[in-house]
Amino acid sequence: MTILGKARRPQALSMDRDPAREEPYKSPQSKLVRFFDRSRRQWKAKCRTAKATIKVLRNRMRFLEESKARWKSRAKALEAEVARLTAPGRAASHQRQARKKNLG
Repeated sequence: MTILGKARRPQALSMDRDPAREEPYKSPQSKLVRFFDRSRRQWKAKCRTAKATIKVLRNRMRFLEESKARWKSRAKALEAEVARLTAPGRAASHQRQARKKNLG
């Protein structure tokens, strides 16, 4: 096969080269160390940011659940109080309506 006019020959494996010991990267090691170190630091920063966000959201969720429970109990207490206060008025109203029916 030819690529751009050059003949392509299969590469023969040399007997003295061990493919397992061959380095997978062609860049200089110092450059790779800097790259991987920076990549690791960025990954750790991203992880710390995500953990902080999760903590804030969990705290907010807990606060909102507690607030909801407080408001719910307060609403039930107020409904009970309204029912207690309006019960005599409703009873009197029913009595008046019953008298009107009996008279009318």
